[in-house]
Amino acid sequence: MAKIKIGVFREEKTPPDKRVPLTPLICTELLRTYPELEIVIQPSKIRCYTDEEYLAFGLTLQEDLSDCDVLMGVKEVPKDKLIPGKKYFFFSHTIKKQPHNIFLMKALIEKKIQMVDYETLTDKNHNRIIGFGRYAGIVGAYNGILGYGKKYDLFQIKPAHLCRDRAEMEEELKRVKLPNIKIALTGGGRVANGAIETLSALRIRKVTPEEFLMASFREPVYCQLNPRDYVERPNDHNFDLNDFFQHPEHFVSKFSPFTKATDIFISAHFWDPRSPKMFTREDMKASDFRMSVIADITCDIDGSVPTTLRASTIAQPFYGYNPKTDKEDVPFNKETICVMAVDNLPCELPRDASDDFGKDLMERVLPFLFEEDVDGVIERASICKDGRLTKNFEYLSDYAY
Repeated sequence: MAKIKIGVFREEKTPPDKRVPLTPLICTELLRTYPELEIVIQPSKIRCYTDEEYLAFGLTLQEDLSDCDVLMGVKEVPKDKLIPGKKYFFFSHTIKKQPHNIFLMKALIEKKIQMVDYETLTDKNHNRIIGFGRYAGIVGAYNGILGYGKKYDLFQIKPAHLCRDRAEMEEELKRVKLPNIKIALTGGGRVANGAIETLSALRIRKVTPEEFLMASFREPVYCQLNPRDYVERPNDHNFDLNDFFQHPEHFVSKFSPFTKATDIFISAHFWDPRSPKMFTREDMKASDFRMSVIADITCDIDGSVPTTLRASTIAQPFYGYNPKTDKEDVPFNKETICVMAVDNLPCELPRDASDDFGKDLMERVLPFLFEEDVDGVIERASICKDGRLTKNFEYLSDYAY
């Protein structure tokens, strides 16, 4: 088999991203598994894994990556840094015709690059096989707890991004003492499962949605809500998940009872813009609206959670939503809802998130560079190739050409 040379490029988007697609240890495991593989690392001062750590594992630093066959990173590459004719792996943020990346999309076409977007890597059943969602959930739930502690002056824990790794973050959680609050979590995918990992580390008991609404508890509890728990067809109480996925516009929210029982709401569900909002701004004006902290991990601006007026930042993760004025306010006031809407949560624990992502990449994607890709995993995820959009992405033609 012909040799393949992979170059891990330096993240140059502003603000910089510290994550890496391949950690030093994963690089060495790949080299041991595939003797025909060569990996080089473009030097970087901002990575969570330093140049020295890569060198310590016997890897080569190389500034010029033009002799590499495959180039891998995390975020978008500035269009003037793209090397023509190469195969790139990164999150391109182009598949929804994002306006800010229109020139990147055009450059990928013009430079005849094969663009393999991590977001479009799926199995034959069209399920995503890789992503940072788990760590978005882990950190998002942690931030929700952190915000509740700040709002009610209950405890002080270190922000996740100031922890060296997840182990230190979980040490911080040991200092948390929660009253008998109720936490509602929406979603059933890897983001929601990541949030459950954090709630489990706090030993918070899971209850059914029915118990959550009807019973009182002497301890903090949480419930996990799936679509059948928070949407319904009007005048029809039968629920069909495929029907909801295909025609979400035919459904209305039935989330209202949870707004009256929930103290912390963790939003970790996928939202289609055709779907109903979970609740309305008018709902928040009701005297029995109880949510005081909302951790919107999905961070859809003006999406399913009306309090998400904007994305917040890792440095300033919280802002307030004032239901009386429908405007942003200070986060920890009695009258405001504390909102956490950081849109790059995995960056708060970049080493752990990179390790988790790199293992998936090594096990589920990279073998197809060396073996026959019978399921077409890489081809299916390629947005463009040889100066043309691929068949699955021809809907981008008015955006790309």
